[in-house]
Parts: sequence; C-alpha cells; structure tokens
Amino acid sequence: MLNRLHAKLPAMIHPIHEKYAQLLVSYCCEVQTGEQVSINLDTEAMPMARALVREVLKADAQPILHMTYPEMMVDVLELVSERYLTSEPSFELNEIKQIDAWLRVRGGSNNRMLQNANKEILSKLAKRQRPVQNLRLKTKWVGTQFPTNASAQDAGMSLDDYEQFVYGAMYLFDDDPVAKWRELHAFQAELINHLATAKEVHIVAEGTDLTLNVAGRTWVNSDGHHNMPSGEVFTGPIEDSANGHITYTVPSAVSGVEVENIRITFENGKAVKAEADKGDDLLQAQLNSDKGARYLGELGIGTNFNIQVPTKSILYDEKIGGTVHLALGQSYTETGGTNESAIHWDMICDLRQGGAIYLDGELFQENGTFKV
Repeated sequence: MLNRLHAKLPAMIHPIHEKYAQLLVSYCCEVQTGEQVSINLDTEAMPMARALVREVLKADAQPILHMTYPEMMVDVLELVSERYLTSEPSFELNEIKQIDAWLRVRGGSNNRMLQNANKEILSKLAKRQRPVQNLRLKTKWVGTQFPTNASAQDAGMSLDDYEQFVYGAMYLFDDDPVAKWRELHAFQAELINHLATAKEVHIVAEGTDLTLNVAGRTWVNSDGHHNMPSGEVFTGPIEDSANGHITYTVPSAVSGVEVENIRITFENGKAVKAEADKGDDLLQAQLNSDKGARYLGELGIGTNFNIQVPTKSILYDEKIGGTVHLALGQSYTETGGTNESAIHWDMICDLRQGGAIYLDGELFQENGTFKV
C-alpha cells in the first residue's frame, strides 16, 4: 500500500504541450546526445518550459533556459545608453558560439506595447544584435509562438479558437505530426522543381505589378525545421532585379509596432518610394537602417493551407497558402542571396482574390491556387 501511495507519478504536463515540445526538439532541431540547447521563452509561454527542458534531457542533451519578462524591451528602450547601443555584444557572441541548437518560444502579453517606441533605437538595437543573429542562423534553430490572449485578440478570436488555430497549423491534432510535415515537404519539392528552372517571377494583384529575377538562385523547402509552423518555399532574388510596385495588403509588425497597407516602388532592386497608412515612421526608420535595407533579401510563397486568415503575426501570416511575401534587408545565404542588412522584414501580399504569379510568362499560381 505504501509503495503504491509513494509511487512516482508521471510529470503533469498538458498532452498537447508534450506533443508540441517533442516536435520542436526532435523534428525541428533534431537534438542529439551531448548537445547544448538554448531555450528562450517569454514568460507568457511558461507552460512550455518544463515540457521543453524534459524533452531536451530525454535526448541526453543540456538545456539552457532563458526567460524574458513582458516589459523587458520597454525598459531597454527607456534606459539604454549610447555606449550600449554602439558596443559589441560580447557575452551573447560567446554564448551563441557554444550553442548547438536554439529554440525561441514567443508569447506576448501585449503585442502593441512598442507601438509608440523610439524607432531609431529599435533600429540600432537590431544592428547591434546582427552579429549574434548571423551566428545563430548557422546553428540548428527554430522559432515558434505560444498561443496567448494577446495574440488571440490580435487575431480577432477567443483564446479557445486561437489555440485550435495554432495547434492545427502545426498539425498537432494529427496522430503523426511529423508525417504531415514530410507530406508538405514533398508537395513543396514539386513546386521547387518548377521554380528552379525559372528566370523571371512576375507578381500581379490589385496595386501590384512587380518583376524579379531569380536565375541561378536556390529555392529552399521550408518544412518546419526553422519556423513552426512553416509552409513556404523561398529564395533570394537577384539584388538589382526588382522593378515595379507592390502593395502589401496583410498588416505586419516589427517589434510589436504595427504597419498597415505598405506600398513600395522598386527600381533596379532599390526601394525608391515607400509609404504606409499606419506605422509610416517605422517604415522610414527601417528603410534608413543601412544601405541593404532598401533591397530585397527574400521572396517567399506561402503553402500552408491550414492557415487561412491573417492573425497579425508574421510567423503564421507569411505561410498562408495563396500569399507571397518579400523581405526587405538581409538575405539567407543558402539561397545564394548576397544582400546584407541589420533588418529582415517580411511583408505579405494576398493573391487569393485576383492575384497571380507567372514564371517566365507561364501561369504558376492564380487566385491562390497552384497550376502545376
């Protein structure tokens, strides 16, 4: 009787959180024995802390847990000195050099906390952090977003509905989420077979008529190993090739500052004119970050048809099946892109109502439906 009363009970963790952690550790980052794993959580994502630490330990790896409180960036922006902004991030650089895998779980309590923040300081902070970011991208890494009331409110949903949306986008309600991600990988591989032979990409929609050259660039199959959820194929366009104009119809945000209805005109790759109905001060500050901020670092095509509605979160919105996104700033080196910048800002154009993508004049996608 005593033995039964004192028997060790299993850890009391919500089953969906266990499944979530397993996906992040085993599939996304493929954590191996002896590796050092940096786990970075917002305090609103605390329910994932124990699940992730346990999964890393099960893999016989070392978890290193970092927590960020909701007002931390507010405090930094208020009190940070010019010395700090211009100093080398030596501690962060030393740590990231020792890390084998890096997991980031966002979970905001107020996603518009920085709407009125000093945009120039935000830009300087991003520039200071760029060397750390560059090294991090060479590790095994994944970023994800835990469902919170703040994000549910942004999406116009109840928390229950938003949780259904988030976990559905990651296939966590399926018996075998990894099998679903591998199915998506195969579908995206077929798309890349067509994209890889194209030279010119022509994007048309209301307020949009833009051409890009992608000849010789590599298309990446984004199947959940870096973003969770994922569901996109992307490349780095030739840096001086963008010509025309585009309207980004899906709102986006940088560091919690919302920007709406962005319109940009490109000439020989450079953004020569840009304006936004909301957040225009942030847009201009970002464009003036450095020389590379006015050039495109990424062209992506969303393929996750489990994501149907914008939620004001770039992690989900850029994956919406039937959309394209183009990022100002830093290229991903694996695409062959060479643009360098302190920023990488994904902006989304919805093509599901009257939009189309042409590859060398041939219809590739129309109204969000692939024609291959």
